[in-house]
Formats: sequence, structure tokens, C-alpha cells
Amino acid sequence: MSRIVSSFAVQSSVQDDDPEETSPVVGPSKPRLLQVLGPGLITGASDDDPSGIATYAQAGAAFGYRLGWTLLYTYPLMAAVQMVSARIGRTTGHGIAGVLQRHAPNGLLQVTVVLLLVANTANLGADLGAMADATTLLLPGSPRWLLVLLFAGICVLMQMLLAYTRYVAVLKWLTLALFAYFAALATTQVDWAAFAHGVLMPRIGLGQEELTTVVAVFGTTISPYLFFWQSSEEAEDLRVHPRRRDLVHAPEQSAVALHRIEVDTLTGMAVSNLVALAILGTGAAALHAHGATDIRTSAEAAAALRPVAGRFAEAVFALGVVGVGLLAVPVLAGSSAYAVGEARRWPVGYSRRVQEAKAFYSVVGLATLVGMLISLTPSLDPVRALFWSAVLNGVVAVPVMAVMMRIAARPDVMGSFAIRGWLKALGWIATAVMALAVIGMAVTSWP
Repeated sequence: MSRIVSSFAVQSSVQDDDPEETSPVVGPSKPRLLQVLGPGLITGASDDDPSGIATYAQAGAAFGYRLGWTLLYTYPLMAAVQMVSARIGRTTGHGIAGVLQRHAPNGLLQVTVVLLLVANTANLGADLGAMADATTLLLPGSPRWLLVLLFAGICVLMQMLLAYTRYVAVLKWLTLALFAYFAALATTQVDWAAFAHGVLMPRIGLGQEELTTVVAVFGTTISPYLFFWQSSEEAEDLRVHPRRRDLVHAPEQSAVALHRIEVDTLTGMAVSNLVALAILGTGAAALHAHGATDIRTSAEAAAALRPVAGRFAEAVFALGVVGVGLLAVPVLAGSSAYAVGEARRWPVGYSRRVQEAKAFYSVVGLATLVGMLISLTPSLDPVRALFWSAVLNGVVAVPVMAVMMRIAARPDVMGSFAIRGWLKALGWIATAVMALAVIGMAVTSWP
């Protein structure tokens, strides 16, 4: 079935509203903030996927407010890494996999893509299962398998049938689902002094469970699929906005483009981490304080809220899981399709019709199908799938980040826009922090 809006109409509408045509500052005759926000906002919102919700809820339930600092101090690191990702796409006109395909050994490219696919598929399956479990709380008696199939179908059809601009608009509107967690937090009795202390004062024990939880928090906050998605979306926007060119060949566009990326990314990551703090705070106040310390899925967290904070808190928490899942599952499948397609030099992107990029859309469908089958596997323990998919993301992120940072610093790839200074330093600090957390988890887990 063809896209709802033709490519010509897509390009015409976007050309008239390109936020890079003027400085990305809200004001008279200048684009509104919502126009400026795009890949960064969607990336940040999709970071709080059902896997992330389960991880943050478990962190709060198990350790109270004491791990709140992880979400404050990862903010600059997360923002820096995503800014590097966005710059790669906007500067070169290719996503990360596309750049690796052109400038790195083939073995490195293949290993990076395989690691991404493994992490994405596990995460996708866990997210679909969590969406189904959350819906059964809202609609008791609903067949779980049917809900998984329904959500998988909605996500695939949304990607295949909506025109690019309409699709991006839908993803932006789905970010509103995140506000459910501020509502959930507002219905609980929060010890604000303890919450503030946990956020501002870093404390970490050396126990295996706590270190594993830290890796899970880091992994769901700084996830590989986010790097690939944001870089590829920046490259995609070059095809959709006719006046934009990659910065290597159009350096005169750099001032406005890099400013937009900065505003977009800082805003998107701030939204992501504030929502994560709300989820962690809800888990600490409503669950940990009442002895419920072993919550490892978003659906369990929602159900556990009912006797403490009431039916309303349970409902908004569950609705948030479904809404954010509808945002995150397409991003997971899309980042896989971008990576595979760019690595093989296929035509890629949601701005292309299905018949123009059959292989790209086939990967989208196949990734979602495999994730769906994983979520329906009888032997899979849904209680642990979400949490451990976050841990897997944390482990996989380390080599992917190292590769990305090396590529982004190469003048032969990025020209005069090779990263340097504070951005390069923060990116490598983020990589080192992730590596240390993974090493600490491995050491404490050794029998």
C-alpha cells in the first residue's frame, strides 16, 4: 500500500516549515520550539520505553531514593553522546552505520551492527510484552497474545503507511504519554528531602545487585539504539528538507544547524531524565516505603501502586507504558533497519515509499516480528526480561560508544566539524563511566 501522502507533498510542506531556515529561537516570525524539536525530543522520549520504566521503578523499589543521582549526573553525559550522534548524521549525511560502512573496516561494521541487533531485538520483545501486560491491567481478561500481536501490527503499519512528516508528528504527540508519570508521582507521598538528597548526593554500594541495577539504569538511559536512531534521523531530514545539505559540503549552514541540534538534544534528554526521576521517585515512595522491593516490570509496578496510591495511579502508570511503548517500538525497529540498510547501502528511510525501500521496510517488519515471537515465548520470564534487556543495552553500549567517538573525532570523516573540546571529553567520560559500571558488575557477579 502506498504512503498516505506523496513524496512531493511531503517535501513541499517541510520546505516551507524548515526550522533551519531561521535561527531556532522562539520569537516573532521564527519557528516555535515544537518545530525545532525533532530527532532529539523523540529520541529522549523513546528512551523512557517500557524497559526503562521497569528499570527505574525497580531501582526506586529496591533502593529507595538513593540511586536518584544516576539520572542527574548522567544527563550531561547522555546529552553529549546524543549530540555526537546527531552531529554525525547532520555533518556527513549518513547514519552511524553508513559512516562506518564508508570509513571503517568491514569486520568492525559487522560486529557493531550485530551487537545493535541483538540488544534491539531483546529490548523490542520485552517492550511488546510489557505493553500487553499493562493493557491487561486496564482490560482484565484480555488475551495477552492478542494484545502483543495488536501492538506489533499497529507499530509496523504506522511506519509503513504514514508519510514521513505525519509519522514524525505522531511520534511527537506520543511523547505526551510521558506526563502520566508526573501524575503518578503527584499521587504518592514523597519524602522530598530524602528524594533531593538521593538525587544530589552520589552513593553506591559495592553489592552485586546494586551494581547490576546501576548498569541497567545507565544502559536504559544511554542505549545503543538511541545513537543510531538520532544520527539516521538527522541524515533523513537532509533528504526531506531540500535546502539542507550535509555540513561537510555546506559549512555555511553549520551555525543554525548545530544550534538546532543543541536545543533539540538538550531538551529531549532533559525530558527523558525528568520522567525517569519521576518513575524512580514513584517507585521509592509508593513501593520501597511499603516493603515492595522486588518490582521488575512496568506492569508489576503499576499493579503495586493500587493499594498504596489508588486505582488512578495504577491506571495512568499503565497507560503511560502503552503510550511510550507505541513510541519506542518503532524507534527500536527503525534503528535496526537504518543500521542494516546503511551497512548494505540499501535505500533507507521513512521518507521513501515502501516500494522504493522494500529491504528497509522488510527489516522493520522482521525486527518487530522476531521481537513479538520473543515476547510470546513460554519459557521467557517476563519478570526479568525488561530489566535484563536494560543490562544488555548497558554492556553493548560500551563498544558502540567507543567506535562512535573515534569516528566522530576523525577530520577525514567529519571535516572541520570533527568533535573536540568539551563535547569530545564528555563523550569519552560517558564511555569510561559505562565501562567501569559494566566491569564492576562483572567482578561482583563472578562466583
